Amino acid sequence: MLRVGYIGLGLMGKSIARNIMKAGFPVVVHNRSRAAVDELVAEGATAASTPAVVAAQVDVVFTNLPDTPDVEKVIFGERGIFEGAHNRLIFVDNSTIKPASARMIAEKLKEKGVPALDAPVSGGDIGAKNGTLTIMVGGEVEALEKVMPVFQAMGKSVTHVGEAGAGQVAKAANQIMVAAQMVAMGELLVFSKKAGVDPRKVVDAIKGGAAQCWTLDVKPPRLFDGNRSPGFKAHMQLKDMDIVLDTAKEYDIPISSAEEHTRLFQQMIDLGMGELDNSAVVGVIEKLAGIGILD
Repeated sequence: MLRVGYIGLGLMGKSIARNIMKAGFPVVVHNRSRAAVDELVAEGATAASTPAVVAAQVDVVFTNLPDTPDVEKVIFGERGIFEGAHNRLIFVDNSTIKPASARMIAEKLKEKGVPALDAPVSGGDIGAKNGTLTIMVGGEVEALEKVMPVFQAMGKSVTHVGEAGAGQVAKAANQIMVAAQMVAMGELLVFSKKAGVDPRKVVDAIKGGAAQCWTLDVKPPRLFDGNRSPGFKAHMQLKDMDIVLDTAKEYDIPISSAEEHTRLFQQMIDLGMGELDNSAVVGVIEKLAGIGILD
């Protein structure tokens, strides 16, 4: 059985690592803050003091970190994965980072004999807890086949999209759709309320038709309960949209609606809503409309 390392035990990472443990894999963990490490160690994980120490002990090392510079630092920085890498190691990144960076990481690790998979995930904290994530993978097929049993402990859908960086392109595409759905949902809720119709009944009326989507199924009940806690934090959605815009600029791709949605998420952060769920973008629309969906 593969020995697995997991670095980055945040909102998603801790649940993913726990599901890997539940599937019977020995897991070595590392995190910047100690509380999550202690929690998983109490459940059977082994703690490691640095990313290099993790990499030296395992067959597969995962990262799940906030942004591109964080991943690069954990791999190539002092006491990073690169220092502890060996020729039996496979690197897997569950973070959402720039596709160009994923390609660079794969090239540099290949020089050390380490295959790399960029494998960002979708499904939020619920999917991470339930082991039902969607995993989109870029990199070598042989490495994917070796890691597949671990992926199956994490998610319900694993798709090999293409070569290094392809998983991150797929995740950026995913985030274009997620942002559009969150904004559209916020607009339809405020639209209904300000037009004098109960938005709860509007959601009930439309979610079985052409408007049906995961966002409309999952998010309105939480919003109607006054719950705007994450989920998936708004500042992370903005970070992902910045990746979308950077990649679109790199390839000269017109994405005007994504640019507008990015501006709305930037307004969320400017209004101090960055730690809320990405669905709380409805708060920006409420402010612009002068009415709340719960008023």
